[in-house]
Amino acid sequence: MPELPDVVVYIELLGKRLSGHTLTRLRLLNPFVLRSVSPPLSSAEGRRVLGIRRIGKRIVFELEGKLFLVLHLMIAGRLRWLTKGKKPPGRLSLAAFEFDDATLILTEAGTKRRASIHLVEGEAALAAMDPGGLEVLEAGPGEFAARLKADRRTLKRALTDPHLFSGIGNAYSDEILHRARLSPFAPTSSLSGEDIERLYAATRATLLEWTDRLRRQAGADLPEKVTAFHEEMAVHGRYRKPCPVCGSPVQRIVYAENETNYCARCQTGGRIFADRALSRLLKGSWPRSIDDLE
Repeated sequence: MPELPDVVVYIELLGKRLSGHTLTRLRLLNPFVLRSVSPPLSSAEGRRVLGIRRIGKRIVFELEGKLFLVLHLMIAGRLRWLTKGKKPPGRLSLAAFEFDDATLILTEAGTKRRASIHLVEGEAALAAMDPGGLEVLEAGPGEFAARLKADRRTLKRALTDPHLFSGIGNAYSDEILHRARLSPFAPTSSLSGEDIERLYAATRATLLEWTDRLRRQAGADLPEKVTAFHEEMAVHGRYRKPCPVCGSPVQRIVYAENETNYCARCQTGGRIFADRALSRLLKGSWPRSIDDLE
């Protein structure tokens, strides 16, 4: 799922291309992508784009007349820019936002249709869509600590809860926790003041560095390849590959459609946590520590 760095890059590039331009037509290529009924989608047509903003992982088009188009890309949704006259890509296309000289296409890979479009009227209706997560890049360490301690849960779950923190998902939470040298499974209540300071600094540094990296990679074009897996990442998606700090093989726990990646030596005191499926298969042979594995 595109997270804060990916969405910020989208917003910056869309703002440069679309601010001040008129949305001449909005075509639904898959009716299920629209999740609102009032105001009607046709009311967005013929209105100028006043700006592009972000709410959590959502992209918001501010239109004339206090209308807001809200796009949530979810896991496989992406945006493509087509010059006038080019056809949108077949079955992947969900919606076409037509402007004078080009068309913005919302696509989604796979068979599950999770990406969504909402059209709402007024700032109050837009605010109701905000989960309320803290914008870490705009917050001080005290606000960050208060959110972290608001409820007892694991660090991984806390960082990825959109009601606690805005824009952080599965991929960047792994990178943040590795940088902070903290276990994804540590309860928030167990953190010392020094731990929280280190986590706050790691969160800001990770989000800023990856936003800058993705911005440079995209250049002046919309990102061609938006993915949660990058070779430059320290642990996310790098199961069994060497940790860039200590060289130990990266570990993982798979659950549902997500996975947690971590370095046992750098983050968990050498302990390897049981992966439900694999540990059941191996039973007594499951290694308890990174030393057993190596």
